[in-house]
Amino acid sequence: MSKVKQLFLAIIIMLAFTACKENNQKNAIQDAMHETNHDKHDSSKSANEHMQRSSTKDLIERFESPERDAYQNPEKVLEYLGDINGKKIMDLGAGSGYFSVKLAEKGAHVIAADVSNKFQDALKKRIEENNLENIELRKIPYDSPNLSDNEVDMVLIVNTYHHIENRIDYFSKVKKGIKLNGELVVIDYFKKELPVGPSVDHKIDLETVKSELEKAGYTQLDVNVDLLPYQFIIRAK
Repeated sequence: MSKVKQLFLAIIIMLAFTACKENNQKNAIQDAMHETNHDKHDSSKSANEHMQRSSTKDLIERFESPERDAYQNPEKVLEYLGDINGKKIMDLGAGSGYFSVKLAEKGAHVIAADVSNKFQDALKKRIEENNLENIELRKIPYDSPNLSDNEVDMVLIVNTYHHIENRIDYFSKVKKGIKLNGELVVIDYFKKELPVGPSVDHKIDLETVKSELEKAGYTQLDVNVDLLPYQFIIRAK
């Protein structure tokens, strides 16, 4: 083979290698962007997956711990909600019944709603063992609060908003279940590094929550960022 042909062949091989390398780099960048966008838009899925890594027993111990009492300030929250005696309230994402029990003790008729059979079973046992009244268990699907139209005076959702998928559609359904003068109360973590709660990438910032609720049909939003140290509160009507 002549030197000219050898040189020509070498140039072709080098160009092919360079093109292949650039294509691989492009694919890697596209994959990384896809993963980033997936994480950005599916924080609810990652939050659910993260929680499911812990056993129900461990989660209940965490939810009902003195450490939670210290930052959750349930008495402050109940005082903030006002007189709930005789009101029908759905505790959405009730879990172990941390707020369900406290709401019932204040005279509310509570629907303790959750997607988890294990949490519902644990709360049923808690209700029976402690002769708790005014608490109705309701197993719900992931995509609906399973409320009848105008069924409740209030829906309370604590530390669960970031677990919900398709939130605009979901909270439109919640709105239909709330009576005309009722309200949705959202309590969730600020989107920043905190000593409690999920990691930052699992949280949803306050402005996004407000925007989603407005798109879901809520026209009056009362925001409180001072009552609790690590959480914001939105009262939506």
